[in-house]
Amino acid sequence: MAKAPVLTPRADDFPRWYQDLISKAELADNGPVRGSMVIRPYGYGIWERMQAEMDARIKETGTENAYFPLLIPQSYLAREADHVEGFAPELAVVTHGGGKELEEPAVVRPTSEMIINEYFAKWVQSYRDLPLLINQWANVVRWELRPRLFLRTSEFLWQEGHTAHATYEEARDFAAHIHRRVYEDFMVNVLAMDVVPGRKTAKERFAGAINTLTLEGMMGDGKALQMATSHELGQNFAKAFSTQYLSREGKQELVWQTSWGSTTRMIGALVMMHGDDDGLRVPPRLAQIQVVVLAIKGDEAVLAKVREIGARLKAAGLRVRVDDRTDVPFGRRAVDWELKGVPVRIEVGPRDLENGTAMLARRIPGGGKEPVAIDALVDLLPVVLEEDQALLLKQSRERREARTSEVSTVAEAVEAVSAGGWARIPWATLGEEGEAELAEHAVTVRCLVAEDGSVPDADGAPGNVAVVARAY
Repeated sequence: MAKAPVLTPRADDFPRWYQDLISKAELADNGPVRGSMVIRPYGYGIWERMQAEMDARIKETGTENAYFPLLIPQSYLAREADHVEGFAPELAVVTHGGGKELEEPAVVRPTSEMIINEYFAKWVQSYRDLPLLINQWANVVRWELRPRLFLRTSEFLWQEGHTAHATYEEARDFAAHIHRRVYEDFMVNVLAMDVVPGRKTAKERFAGAINTLTLEGMMGDGKALQMATSHELGQNFAKAFSTQYLSREGKQELVWQTSWGSTTRMIGALVMMHGDDDGLRVPPRLAQIQVVVLAIKGDEAVLAKVREIGARLKAAGLRVRVDDRTDVPFGRRAVDWELKGVPVRIEVGPRDLENGTAMLARRIPGGGKEPVAIDALVDLLPVVLEEDQALLLKQSRERREARTSEVSTVAEAVEAVSAGGWARIPWATLGEEGEAELAEHAVTVRCLVAEDGSVPDADGAPGNVAVVARAY
């Protein structure tokens, strides 16, 4: 009788496979309130690695971290009409506190534009105070009607950057810098994710923004996922909050602003872009555990050697876990680490000790093991890990290229997307009418790109191409 698979095969039921993997790889559980999420230690460890990599890139731009309150006076949200309208259906509102009805209800932050702008207006007085570059690592609440772990939850973790500049050009360039040098660099070079950088259409852009830049990734089932966004806010919030500065010429001027964010949704992307029927595959540069060293049996000599190997690899700068839990069957432990997507397993048993070797199992290429001299591991593993990092990015790019069709009509675009891929259609052909027609088929314009693949300067720039897909 065939043994039942650990996970539902992706080809049979992709959403069920996704839920199975998150549960069995111990990434997260559903929280007690509908739409909430408990991030388990292994999943949170991945988020911490994401935070560390992103935070370093953010700080290289001169941005500093701060923290703003969770509760925002409801009156603040009335100051920027487009922004409020965009978030109104998702708001959670506190009306009572300390056993009494509040004089003014407080909104649990869905984003911090409003409260941060209140303080920007206080802190910015002169051109010498600019640019003001602030980032916050926090949680936000957006009441989600159709929750799915990591992808759409009522509470999630994120970073949100907010900046104020003296000129439109400075704000525009800073938003673009975050888009490409922080987000895209992180996703391509750490997450090993092929992403398409582009510009959102007017219909899809952030509420209150004059331009939204996005990074779109193709998941394993051909759907798109918006990975991170960077927004030019123009002077919309500056007008609402009277955020002005005294220029060098002695005139009062409104600031120009940006905001930008990325969330724990990236963990969901990691699962759907790199996972396979055996579990997660974590890119080596991201992995909190790059190498796990397993003792096959509880032999004292084996345990001593496993711990010695672990120490040597750690000293060489690798992120290592020693698994000497020999009271748990070896097969079960090997499957658990495979599910968790640890890039490399080093397995050591009595016979390996006799030969001076260990078995090397590489999770990312998958399939098979090979004996390797124990003394060669310190030099070999960094090479192996970089090869596997590059392989994940290559597979991601090949999937997108193979499943993206060039089309010239709305009907062809819908057909291509319905077959499980993306479509590219000239924006001059599609336009806002075609975008609305696509929406009737649950297809959206994920972004606009220039003919050469760069990010266009305007929605209607000549040669713009619309990338369309069904999306999470």
